[in-house]
Amino acid sequence: MEFAFYFAAGVAVVSTLRVITNSNPVHALLYLIISLLSVAMCFFSLGAPFAGALEIIVYAGAIMVLFVFVVMMLNLGPAIVEQERKWLKPGVWTGPGLLALVLLGELLYVLFAQPSGGALGLQTVDAKAVGISLFGPYLLVVELASMLLLAALVAAFHLGRHEAKEQ
Repeated sequence: MEFAFYFAAGVAVVSTLRVITNSNPVHALLYLIISLLSVAMCFFSLGAPFAGALEIIVYAGAIMVLFVFVVMMLNLGPAIVEQERKWLKPGVWTGPGLLALVLLGELLYVLFAQPSGGALGLQTVDAKAVGISLFGPYLLVVELASMLLLAALVAAFHLGRHEAKEQ
């Protein structure tokens, strides 16, 4: 399982570097999705399937849906459609596709390999254990994080709204 972790971490580093260095937003988004999937594979290989599933559902799923909604909302006309066709040529999908195939192979390896913790002595952490930890000894930290996120949400709303300026 150590091999699976390091392999997924390597894929995450490579795909994240491609996100940062890529100038095309569509290509960067494809590598970002691969990066999030590889982080989920890190969680799976460490024995945290709940955290891995949340990573896939919340981050990778939400980003893909958000991107589809943004493309649908913009709908800027035939010139933009032609530009998007140029951006999404089959060659563009080779990098993310190969990395996704590597992650699929690693997932199959992790699922069908003999479950041994190895030298790390890992145990599987289920959703109940996560909930007991979050709302047990770490209750104050969870509540402080939620208050911080609420304050950031209110600040983003006030900074982002456009009011008619009086003159």
